[in-house]
Amino acid sequence: MNQIQFEKPVFSMKSALPPSSRLEQADQILLTRLHEIIDLQLLNALFQPIIQLQTGEIIGYEGLIRGPSDSPLHSPMNLFKVAWANNLTVPLEHLCRQIVLRQFAELDLPGKLFLNVSPECLLQRDAKHGQTLDLIHQIGIHPERVIIELTENQPTYDYQLLGQAVSHYRQMGFQIAIDDLGEGFSSLRLWSELRPEYVKIDMHFIQGIDHDPVKMQFVRSIQEIAEKSGTMVIAEGIETQAEMLLIRNLGVANGQGYHIARPHAQPARILSAEVESALGHTRTHLPLKTRIQRQNTVTAIKLLHQMPTATPDMSNNQIYEIFLANPELQIIPVVDDGKPIGLITRENLIERFSRLYQRELYGKKPCSSFMDHKPLIVDRDTSLQDLSNIIVEADRHHLSNGFIITEQGRYLGMGTGRDFVREITQLQINAARYANPLTLLPGNVPINEQMERLLHSESYFYACYCDLDYFKPFNDAYGYRRGDDVIQATGQILVDKADPDQDWVGHIGGDDFILLLQSADWQARCNGILQQFASMIQNYYSIEDRERGGYLSEDRQGVKVFCPLISLSIGIVKVEPGKFYSHHQIATAAAEAKKQAKKISGNSMFIDRRLGPASVSLVRNAVALCAEN
Repeated sequence: MNQIQFEKPVFSMKSALPPSSRLEQADQILLTRLHEIIDLQLLNALFQPIIQLQTGEIIGYEGLIRGPSDSPLHSPMNLFKVAWANNLTVPLEHLCRQIVLRQFAELDLPGKLFLNVSPECLLQRDAKHGQTLDLIHQIGIHPERVIIELTENQPTYDYQLLGQAVSHYRQMGFQIAIDDLGEGFSSLRLWSELRPEYVKIDMHFIQGIDHDPVKMQFVRSIQEIAEKSGTMVIAEGIETQAEMLLIRNLGVANGQGYHIARPHAQPARILSAEVESALGHTRTHLPLKTRIQRQNTVTAIKLLHQMPTATPDMSNNQIYEIFLANPELQIIPVVDDGKPIGLITRENLIERFSRLYQRELYGKKPCSSFMDHKPLIVDRDTSLQDLSNIIVEADRHHLSNGFIITEQGRYLGMGTGRDFVREITQLQINAARYANPLTLLPGNVPINEQMERLLHSESYFYACYCDLDYFKPFNDAYGYRRGDDVIQATGQILVDKADPDQDWVGHIGGDDFILLLQSADWQARCNGILQQFASMIQNYYSIEDRERGGYLSEDRQGVKVFCPLISLSIGIVKVEPGKFYSHHQIATAAAEAKKQAKKISGNSMFIDRRLGPASVSLVRNAVALCAEN
């Protein structure tokens, strides 16, 4: 019968130690390794893109830290856990900050850098002496490009001191973000106390949101609060296309996550084909200026003329023969392997050859000796407005010589100064024909056209109907000239507060204006309009009327009534793909929102969050800003 034999246990010194001693030894090894990492700066920076969900544009990167790959302290969780246990969090954080900033600068990444900082580190005494500011100046990053992202690892109790620290950083030019909203100990109160420029929704509420109505409602509520407070929302942890599209449709401005791009030492600078395809119909949501250039504005390609070209090795005699054979030809572009390198003008060549012995001396030399080596070169998609600015800033002779038109640097043809002047004049005539004569802003025809273009491109935007309250009695009491001044000043405020690259301002007529806003901070811009208007309108009243907040005027029956100072009402409608089908529907909805805004006393804004023009359920939110009269 076989007997079962058991191996004798082999004991090592390590296993012979009691459990508490083994733990102490392991902790000591980790602490030694942490000191080595800090002393030798053995950390690596990774960067994860953050995108604008409506446009697909990468707005910046979050800087992340990893320890040595062969170390148990590779993950940031383990790294900071050991640092916290040994009171080394602050020096470790300072080192992380330095490495992330330097690597961001070396990679020359576009956009903003989201830099993780704990409240504990922010409140350290040495953090208030400009250490971070000195570092970013040293490596050449402007403070406005850096977002201090507050990461909460423990409860924050001294909100007053933290608020002072945040204010200190803001004064230096930094902006503030709160990380993991909904996950931390006191993130909601931090939001209320600090009023950050950005909040990041914790990934718990993002992952699986397309299957969880509670998570969806949480994100919708956070987005509504953000709109009221002028804060930008970033959704973290997006891992599927369905999550990304749903979050975008909830109006969340920005997102990051593995589905968009993973953290990497050499991060992506453009979206993957998969993500770009998923955002396809909103990739047409380019800034208005760019989209108009591509689709509707006359560009340099309309001025294109084909004409004979020369190569740089052709002789001056050969060029001369071309001019003789083409009496109408005034200029010949010189092209080398498809790329334009210069221009030769008839006037210059003939003038040179008319001098004594010049043709004999230079006739057989390469034509490059007589050419203009710095011709005016523009891309085919350059708008005539931009081309006009280029010509004005360039030397005077470029208007008479003309300009070379290219496509991705390759020669296409020539444009003449005469054709340019003709087209720009026609544009000015058309603009004047449809502009409001008082403000020179686009009138009803271009307003309707612009809304139709946005609908056709399936863009997201906010249609804002702006109307002056108590304007008619003011016009009667102070005269139409003063009334015109108020309308012009109002139009100027709207133009000043709009982003020229993303927003659009039109003048419907009288005291009615329209704003088509695509800026991510659209609500903050509307609040700014109301505030600036409330200050501006005071200047158009007498001291007595300002002091009593209005004036007496006759109504249509000749009865004396008290009229308050003019106020501004803005009715706002959110336009999304598939919810409106014509500019008529948008105009009707915006007019209804304006009526609701006018019911609110003083300068006011009413946001109509209807689900669509045919919907019977309306979700509305009114915001009133009362001016001090």
